[in-house]
Amino acid sequence: MADRTFYNEILTEHNIRPEFKHDLPDADIVLEGVNPSCGDDIWLKLKVDGDVITDGAFVGDGCAISQASADIMLGMIIGKTKDEALRLGNLFLRMIKGEASDEEIDELEEAGALKDISHMPARVKCAVLGWHTLLAVSYTHLTLPTSDPV
Repeated sequence: MADRTFYNEILTEHNIRPEFKHDLPDADIVLEGVNPSCGDDIWLKLKVDGDVITDGAFVGDGCAISQASADIMLGMIIGKTKDEALRLGNLFLRMIKGEASDEEIDELEEAGALKDISHMPARVKCAVLGWHTLLAVSYTHLTLPTSDPV
């Protein structure tokens, strides 16, 4: 029950007060992520300085899970190197597939609250939308991850 409460608190907080849901007009990287099965649609916007993601935001519409997950993701990757952000993206996707250890899930901080989303197949695409968009950015703008994206 504690995990479910934590999950609900995280989703509620990131939907009522999303820190990173706003426009970033001077973004260096902009890429759209779409989930056609439910209509979730986000634009991921990142500012980079050399190898570091210095700022980020997203705009768009979608369900509570897609919006909260994108907000959580941005909170984790701003200030990180591109490679570290991509590593965290791959780790999140491994967690959703049930392939991450407890220690790795702990490293995902608030994003770890979404670990049980894999038991709700209709919601998995919602939870991974922002993360897949981040990894898609890697193919066009960032250094490729050292492992294959999920």
